[in-house]
Amino acid sequence: MKKLFHIPCLVFLLVFFILLSLTLGKYEISLGEICRFIASALGLGSMDQSRYSLLSNILLDIRLPRIIAAALIGSALAASGTAFQAMFINPLVSPGLLGVLAGASFGAALGMIVSNSWFAVQCGAFACGFLAVLIAVCIARIYHGDRLLMLILGGIISGALFTSLLSIVKYLADPYNQLPAIVYWLMGGLSLADGKTVMLASVPICTGILCLLLFSRYLNILSMGDDEAKSLGINVTRIRMALIFFATLISAITVVIGGLIGWVGLIIPHIARMLVGPDNRTLMPVAALIGAIYLIAVDDLARLLFTVEIPLGIVTSLMGIPFFILVLKNARKGWA
Repeated sequence: MKKLFHIPCLVFLLVFFILLSLTLGKYEISLGEICRFIASALGLGSMDQSRYSLLSNILLDIRLPRIIAAALIGSALAASGTAFQAMFINPLVSPGLLGVLAGASFGAALGMIVSNSWFAVQCGAFACGFLAVLIAVCIARIYHGDRLLMLILGGIISGALFTSLLSIVKYLADPYNQLPAIVYWLMGGLSLADGKTVMLASVPICTGILCLLLFSRYLNILSMGDDEAKSLGINVTRIRMALIFFATLISAITVVIGGLIGWVGLIIPHIARMLVGPDNRTLMPVAALIGAIYLIAVDDLARLLFTVEIPLGIVTSLMGIPFFILVLKNARKGWA
C-alpha cells in the first residue's frame, strides 16, 4: 500500500508542473490569471475579450501543446525503457536497443531530403523506426541460440545499419538548407510541436503505455528468465513480441513529435525502481509519471535557461550522464 501511495503523489506533482510550466516563458502570465482564463473558458467568469484572445493564443496554441508533448515523450520513453530493462533482464538497456531510434532518425532525415512536407518527415520517422526493429527481429530469428542475446545483437546490427544510412543522407543533403535542419532535428526539441500533431500522437502513445501496463505482470515473469516463464505456461515468444511491438510503437512516435531525445528511457526506470522496487505492476505507472514530470522540467530549462532555446536532446544528455553516474551506485538494489 505504501508503494501505491507514490502514484497519486506523482499525479499531483505532474499537474503542478503543468500549471507551473504554463506560467513560464518570455511573456509572463501569473497562475491567478491562468485560473481566471480557465474560469472564463468554462463560463464561470468573465475576462476582457482582447486579453482572453491573447492568453488563448499563448496558452492553448503555444505552451500547452509543448507541455503535453514533453509529458507524452517522457512517459513513453520511460515506460518503454522499463519494459526493455525487465524483458532483457539488463539495467543498461534503453528504448534504442533494437534500433528504433536510429531507424526513426534516418526516416526523418530521408523525409527532409525527398520532400518539403512535415507530414512526410513524420511518416518516414515512424515507418523506418518500425523497419529497424523488424530487421533486428528477423536477424535474431535467422540464428539459433539464446533468443535474448540474438535480439540484442540484431538490434546492434540494425542500429549500426541505419546510423550508416543516416550518415549517407547527411552527406548527400544540401549543406545550406537541408543539412542544418537534419542536424537540428537530431538534437531533439519541441519547438515545432503543435496541437494537431500532439493530439494525433497522444492516442497511440497512451494506448501503447496502457498495453504495457496490462502486460506488466508478464514482465515480472519474463524478468525471471525464459525457462522459468515457460515452466509457468507462458508463451515467451508471443509475449515478448507483443511487448516489443508496443514499446517500439511509443518510442518511434516520440521521434515523430520531438526528434531524438536520449537518456530518459535509461535513467528514469532506475529512479522509479529505487522508489517502488522491481514489481513492474507498480514500477510501470510510476516510471511513466516520473518520465513525464522530468521531461517537462527539462524542457522548461531548455527554453528558459538562456536567451536562446537549447535543443532538448542536448539538455537531457548533459543532465542524464552525471545523473546516471549517481544512480548507478544504487541501481542494483532495485533489482533485488
